[in-house]
Amino acid sequence: MTMYSHGSNFDKEQFQRELRQVLKSQLAVIEKNATTKDWYLALGRVLSQYTSMNLLDTEAFIDGEKTRKINYLSLEFLIGRLTGNNLINLGLYEKIEEALQEMDLALSDILEEERDPALGNGGLGRLAACFMDSLASQALPAVGYGLHYEYGLFKQSFAAGRQVESPDTWREALGYPWERRRPELTQTVGFWGHVEQYSDDRGKLRKRWVPGLKVEGIAWDLPVVGYQNEITLPLRLWECHTGDPFDLARFNEGDFVGAQYPVLEASNITKVLYPNDNHEQGKTLRLMQQYFHCACSVGDILRRHLALGRELKTLPKLETIQLNDTHPVIAIPELMRLLIDDHDLSWDEAWDICTRTFAYTNHTLLPEALETWSEGLIAHLLPRHMEIIFDINHELMVKVQQQWPGDIGKMSKLSIIQEGDHRQVRMANLAVVTSYAVNGVAALHSDLVKRDLFPEFDKLYPRKLTNVTNGVTPRRWIKACNPALSSIITEKLGDGWIRELSEIEGLKAFADDKEFQQAFMTVKKANKQKLADWVEEHHGITLNTDAIFDVQIKRLHEYKRQHLNLLHILSLYHRLLNEPEFDIHPRVFIFAAKAAPGYAIAKDIIYAINRVAETVNNDQRLNDKLKVIFLPDYRVSLAELIIPAADISEQISTAGKEASGTGNMKLAMNGALTIGTMDGANVEIREEVGDDNIFIFGLKVDEVKALQARGYDSFIYYDSDPQLKACLNMLQDDTFTPERPGELISVARNLLDYGDPYLVLADFSAYCDAQCAVDKSYRDQSSWAKKAILNTALTSKFSSDRSIQDYANNIWRLSSVR
Repeated sequence: MTMYSHGSNFDKEQFQRELRQVLKSQLAVIEKNATTKDWYLALGRVLSQYTSMNLLDTEAFIDGEKTRKINYLSLEFLIGRLTGNNLINLGLYEKIEEALQEMDLALSDILEEERDPALGNGGLGRLAACFMDSLASQALPAVGYGLHYEYGLFKQSFAAGRQVESPDTWREALGYPWERRRPELTQTVGFWGHVEQYSDDRGKLRKRWVPGLKVEGIAWDLPVVGYQNEITLPLRLWECHTGDPFDLARFNEGDFVGAQYPVLEASNITKVLYPNDNHEQGKTLRLMQQYFHCACSVGDILRRHLALGRELKTLPKLETIQLNDTHPVIAIPELMRLLIDDHDLSWDEAWDICTRTFAYTNHTLLPEALETWSEGLIAHLLPRHMEIIFDINHELMVKVQQQWPGDIGKMSKLSIIQEGDHRQVRMANLAVVTSYAVNGVAALHSDLVKRDLFPEFDKLYPRKLTNVTNGVTPRRWIKACNPALSSIITEKLGDGWIRELSEIEGLKAFADDKEFQQAFMTVKKANKQKLADWVEEHHGITLNTDAIFDVQIKRLHEYKRQHLNLLHILSLYHRLLNEPEFDIHPRVFIFAAKAAPGYAIAKDIIYAINRVAETVNNDQRLNDKLKVIFLPDYRVSLAELIIPAADISEQISTAGKEASGTGNMKLAMNGALTIGTMDGANVEIREEVGDDNIFIFGLKVDEVKALQARGYDSFIYYDSDPQLKACLNMLQDDTFTPERPGELISVARNLLDYGDPYLVLADFSAYCDAQCAVDKSYRDQSSWAKKAILNTALTSKFSSDRSIQDYANNIWRLSSVR
């Protein structure tokens, strides 16, 4: 096959022959009958032949270098469509586009046929995908480890405004063209059973786990292609199978369900992302999923290490394991179990290896989001692991007692085991105790982790807690998703910024250039038109592209405060109808978000936004001043359409609740101005772009704490602000639900009767004032263009390349293998 070395020796005729051959021989389709979907599958298969070979070559090269490798464990990798991104990173986009044009095919149409792989949900998974892109583009040795979900989270649609969840069948009947099954890497994983003691041949008393069920983890590799550097890294995803798939005897006896029970039990483990855990069976399945992921990944790391003839004691020198949040933390007792029970290391030897191998990234400041598991559940499902966790906790308590003699309060707070009627295992505490480095994901977040979340751990382990500010890859989030913007940047600066985003700061010199301002705003207008056309085609709603496109796209959660945005929309609606002198620049509010299936108030907020949108969009009195749309099934490809079109980026979480955010970075890079609180990475964005180019409002972290400490009463704000009262009253009457008055009352009750836990009403007035400043600023298009250009120019810090270099230099001690 043709080797497409970043486009330098591309043979167009050979590629066209291979494409036709794959269409016919592998897809069984003749050219005259081929659909666009057929051509997409054929294109993916042709290109994946090269990336698969490059992946194997990269693996062999890295193994030969005897260099340290990072193993990135994450339950989510929200990778997005691969074909277009891989063509860019291979340096083949224009060449393939030209070759297909000669065949009367449009590459843009073919790329639209690809489904987003349903391997993640939100920022956690997209961050992991950006990090893998940067690792490959900087030639840093790495393997990403995740799960090969059959359906992912869920496909979201709306029925009469309410969220409906259905399976997201992202893989084609013929499979996903970029993935490769790796049966030689299969791992065996156990569950349940018991622990037994025995004497080995030297008379030493040992323990071993005897599982009650064993399943197999089948590896699938997806290629992570570095930017035009010949490096392809594996994203290794594990799919669960049973080793004994079918009981013929039971089937012949008429027990048709029982004959297939092992298959059903095993397949459930990698069926969906995050099984609903609001019942005991769901909790068990979610823990099974997490352990399966970790057991397969740790097993593969040890397999590779030992297969290269390396001693176990060198594992920390040559391998490091990054735990992306607490979901993979069960990997810690798994590695301890393997080292002690299977490889006969002493406790001290195994503990020394583990504490120099694991590193942990914390992604939340919300105490309720710090994962805990019932001690009884772990003991039942993973009995040997529970014993090891107890032993780790004993070592910890000895250390705490030495640091704070007799301080029961410190012991209780730091213990991995949370006491109570039903004892819980604190996975974050286990991660902090074991890891050699613990990092937050934004400067403010990391400070709060030290000050508020883990202050005692910071004293117990000085210098362990650190910061690595998140980032996003400019290859996908500027070059791929916004080619017109990429083109005018390259025209001014050359293309070096794609590899080294700090070069984009050169755009500052053109911020006052009227010609460049015009070019920049022309690109923005075209992107808004592209989104408007898509919305018209798929949802039948006409958007005014002269309006401000105001965007809030992120997971639906109360702390992200989509309902604060909704209240501002209601205030605009009320004022436009009731204040003849009130006027605004036309505004289009765009939402996209999924709510967890069991999160009732989040789903009610979605319903409220949709019902408000239905009324507002059909109210002729507004004269097209106001439109609201909630786009269903938020995913990477939808973000790639929305982000280039955004004028305003809504980052309005309660201060102290958002760890970082990455949507704020993507939107700012694409010339959207942030309206936000002093939370997460907003703080650092403000530092980079300056106060004149961002709209900051609301309570700061210390003010939030002080208000809550005094005793927050949301009714004070309701009673003292007529505008706010009018908005909340509309949610409680029949304004938006005339057929069922009061149907939206749950959102209002959350803010009033249930105490407004995220201080929406406290920030409402300041938020509205900031939105007035947005409206005023946008009316001066030259000034707005300058602000937008500076946002693009001054956000280079938020490249994931910089993030990965920080990890490589300060945590992983990793070197490039160029």
